[in-house]
Amino acid sequence: MSTVQEKFNNYSKFIKFIYKYWNSDVLRGASENALNIEAETESNGETDDYHGPQELVEDLKKMGPTYVKLGQLLSTRPDLLPPNYLQALETLQDDVENIPYSMVQEIVEEETGQRISKAFESFDTEPLASASIGQVHQATLRSGKMVAVKIQRPGIRKKFLEDLDTLKEMTDFAVKHNDAAKKYAVDEILDEFRFILLNELDYVKEAENLRVLANNLQNFRKIFVPQPVDGYSTSKILTMEFVKGQKITSVSPLSRTENDYSTLVDELVEAYMKQIIIDGFAHADPHPGNIHLTQDGRIALMDLGMVAKFGLEMRDDILKLIIAISRYNGVETANALLQMSEYGKETDVQKFQKEINRLVLEAENKSAGNLKTAPLLIQMNRVAAEHGIKLAVELNIFGKILMQLDQIVAVLAPEYDLQKSIEENVEKMMQKKMLQDLKPENFLSQLIETKKLAEKLPERLNTITERLANNEFEIKIDAIDEKRLTDGFQKVANRISIGLVIAALIIGAALLMRVPTTFVILGYPGLAMIFFSAAALFGIWLVLKMILNDEELKSNKRR
Repeated sequence: MSTVQEKFNNYSKFIKFIYKYWNSDVLRGASENALNIEAETESNGETDDYHGPQELVEDLKKMGPTYVKLGQLLSTRPDLLPPNYLQALETLQDDVENIPYSMVQEIVEEETGQRISKAFESFDTEPLASASIGQVHQATLRSGKMVAVKIQRPGIRKKFLEDLDTLKEMTDFAVKHNDAAKKYAVDEILDEFRFILLNELDYVKEAENLRVLANNLQNFRKIFVPQPVDGYSTSKILTMEFVKGQKITSVSPLSRTENDYSTLVDELVEAYMKQIIIDGFAHADPHPGNIHLTQDGRIALMDLGMVAKFGLEMRDDILKLIIAISRYNGVETANALLQMSEYGKETDVQKFQKEINRLVLEAENKSAGNLKTAPLLIQMNRVAAEHGIKLAVELNIFGKILMQLDQIVAVLAPEYDLQKSIEENVEKMMQKKMLQDLKPENFLSQLIETKKLAEKLPERLNTITERLANNEFEIKIDAIDEKRLTDGFQKVANRISIGLVIAALIIGAALLMRVPTTFVILGYPGLAMIFFSAAALFGIWLVLKMILNDEELKSNKRR
C-alpha cells in the first residue's frame, strides 16, 4: 500500500501533466483531424502554450515507466491523437538505468532456486538491452545452449499498481464530470491498459505465448519464434533461445541489393494474416525493434509480452471488412464497421455511412501504390469517434499491426506491394477458414441448438395458438424514447413552476401598491416596484427561451 505522501505525489504529478496539455494539440487534434490522416497539427512555436510531440514524449519519460507504457499503448489509438503525436509515441522508450549485476544475480538465484554459477555455464554481467519492465542478459546453459535471460525489475509491479490506481481514480472522476472523457471512454482505455500491462508483468504468460505462436506458425519455414527453457523461467525471469542475427532496422541498402527479401516478406505477411484471421492469436507489437533477421535468413518474432486475441465473430468481421475495402464497396465497409461497434440511439448512422462511403470512393481513385489499408482504417476510426461510435479495440490493434508491417516491408523490400499481398492472402485465408468451418466438430454446437429448438417448438406453438384463441396474445413494441419523454415533461414542469412564480410576484406587487410606504420608486411603493420588475424580467426571459427552443426544434425537423 502506498503512503499518503506517495499518493499525494502521484496525484500532483498527474494533475500537473493534464493541466499542461489540456489546451494543446494532444487533446484537440483527434477531433480536428478526424477526416485527414495527413494533417499536421504542429504550430511551429506560433503560440506560447504549444507543446509538441517530442515534449510529450520527454514528459512521459519523466513521469515514470507506467506513463511510458501508457504512451506506447496510446500510439495504437489513432482515434485519440493526431498523426504527428502517434509517430512520436511509437519511438517512446524508457531512459532507465541498468539493474546492477549483483541484484540480477540475486533475482535469478532466488527464482531458479540454485546458484547462478551452477545453473549457467556463463552469464554476461553486461545487459544486451534494458527497458522499463526488465533487462536482458546473454547466457549459456550447462548443455552449451546459448540463451537470453529476461529479468524483471525489482519493485516494478508495486510501482505500476500504485500509478494504475491513481489513474483509475482520476479517469473515473473525469468520465463523470467531462463530456470529452465520456465520449472517448477513457475509463475503458485505462481498463484495457491495465489488463495488457499486468499480463506483460507475468513472464509465465509470455512463455506460454511463445509456445502457442510457435505451434501456430510451425509450417512457416522462414519464421522463427524463440522458445522458453523449462526450469529456467518463472513469473519474474524468462529464459529463451538466443536469436543470432540483427534487427530489421539494421539491414543495410547493400544487403537489400545482394539479397531478394520479397519471398521472406511474402511469408511474413501470410503469417500475420493467419494469426489474425485463422488462429485469432497474434503478435500484437511487431515494430521493427521486435523483428530480427537471423543469420540463417529467417525472420524472428521477439517479445511476446503483448498479444492480441480475436474472437471467432471478430475474425469474420475483419475478413468482411478487408474484402469490402478491396472491392471499394463503401456501403459494405460501413456495415462491417457498424457490426463490430457500439453506439447509442442518438448516433447519426446515415451520416457515418455517408462519410465512410466517401472515404472508400476517394481511396478507389488512388493508385495501387498509394492505397494502403492501415491508414484507411485509421481514418475510419477517427470518423467513428466523431460520431460517438466505439469501434472494437481489436480493430485498432489490427490497424496498428498493418502499420508496423508496412515499416518492416519498407526496410526489407521498398518496392513491395503490401496492399496487393494482403488482398491475395485474404482470399487464401477465406478458403482455409471455410474448410476449417466445415469440420464435423464445428457443427456440434449447431446440432445441440437444433435439438433444443425441436424439443421446445411444440410447446411454444401450443402456447401461442392457445393465447390467440383466447384473445390473450400480446405484442410489446419498444418505440418510445423514455429519456426524451421524461426530459420533455421536466421542461414543461419547469416552465409551469416559473410561470406560477411570475404570477405570484405580479399579484404580490399589485397588493403592495395599495400599502402606503416612505420608500418609493417613480412615485410608486418601492417594494411593489421591485417585485413587478422581477416579474417582468422573468417573464421576458421565459418568453425568449420558449421562442428560441421552438426555432431550434423547427430547424432540427428540417434536417
